[in-house]
Amino acid sequence: MPSEDPHSLSAQDCLVALMIAISASDEDIRTAELVKIESAVNTLPIFSGYDSDRLTTMGKTVFDLFEQEDGLDALFGLIREYLPERLFETAYALACDVAAADGRIREAELRLLEEIRYELNLDRLHAAAIERGARARHMT
Repeated sequence: MPSEDPHSLSAQDCLVALMIAISASDEDIRTAELVKIESAVNTLPIFSGYDSDRLTTMGKTVFDLFEQEDGLDALFGLIREYLPERLFETAYALACDVAAADGRIREAELRLLEEIRYELNLDRLHAAAIERGARARHMT
């Protein structure tokens, strides 16, 4: 999706940013979470043609935003601006998968998932189904 604005994000960039944000939310990015993000980018159809070198760029963007006082609000502003509504549930599903990747969802991750649900205006029943799917996929 080329754009006139050099600062614009692709839908895939938005999905990656949310996955990185959920991983970084508890200030401890775990290997299992990084593997989950990389695996999603390498295998899911939504990332077909996505330049995986953008992972580093998006990581830096998220970390830079998180250092700012209103960084989370800024991140959600970007997500709302550049992520098509049809991908809101996809974004939430990917965030849930990353949060569940290490077998334990921490309090900071739960709070951010709740914020994502709110910001993307996801139906509570749909969100619960997505959460249950992530939990089922990551059971040991």
